[in-house]
Amino acid sequence: MDWKAVTPHRALLGEGPFWDGAEQALYWVDIAAKQALRFKEGGLRVWHLPEHVSAFIPTVRGDALVTLSSGVYRLDLESPADAPQLQLLCVADPHPGNRANEARCDEQGRLWLGTMQNNIGPHGEDLPVVQRSGGLFRVDANAQVTPLLQGLGIPNTLIWSDQSATLHFADSLDGTLNRHAVAADGSLGPAQAWLGQHPRGGPDGSALDAEGCLWNARWDGSCLLRLTPDGEVDQVIELPVSRPTSCVFGGEDLQTLYVTSAASPQAHGLDGAVLAVRVSVAGTVCTRFVG
Repeated sequence: MDWKAVTPHRALLGEGPFWDGAEQALYWVDIAAKQALRFKEGGLRVWHLPEHVSAFIPTVRGDALVTLSSGVYRLDLESPADAPQLQLLCVADPHPGNRANEARCDEQGRLWLGTMQNNIGPHGEDLPVVQRSGGLFRVDANAQVTPLLQGLGIPNTLIWSDQSATLHFADSLDGTLNRHAVAADGSLGPAQAWLGQHPRGGPDGSALDAEGCLWNARWDGSCLLRLTPDGEVDQVIELPVSRPTSCVFGGEDLQTLYVTSAASPQAHGLDGAVLAVRVSVAGTVCTRFVG
């Protein structure tokens, strides 16, 4: 595959890619550098935030959500990049010492947010995860917070399938991808093992294609795994980065695959870049926050 870097920007910890079809714009974050980024019409804009940020998701009313360590905030996209205007929407996880990690909106436009013990030091250095203090929360349009899971290590991958009846969810501390049945009221059934540990790195973020296959970024594995609905490895997609973190389908036909990545000790030339390549299958759409 002919992978290309979307911009010259290199992240310390790139994450959370979101493709907005209405704008034809790519949103993502650099968690460790406290940056929210948008690439639109060939131009890159970077907002510098006061805290670590794990997701940057546009809303139906025209601003965006950013998931910071202290809570979920609205970001005025017209505000200056070096002085962003933030308004607190809610505090999903009040546990001291936790930070936001994986976040994505379901088909109804509700935000699902996974949190974890903060593992980033004051200078962007890695800190060990020594406690399972994280949780999974749902934030509705009116900012009501519903706790869904607790005792999580490193939550990653939030993908719904089967007309939103199934949630694919990973805890990277365990190295596993699980499935949960989603009840009509939004509650989750018990975790069902879907993909166990794999020699090509640990599970990070994912995207779903139109054929029902899940593309999972493999931290320290330099690849994506394309997984069938049964959890079988259909394809290993090699990448020119050491630590891919997540992926999303974009472009007008949803056949451009974007992959975020992080810096690594191996120091490959494209580590930290957002990569793009054309693929033969279309992806599924990202949903804006409905509030």
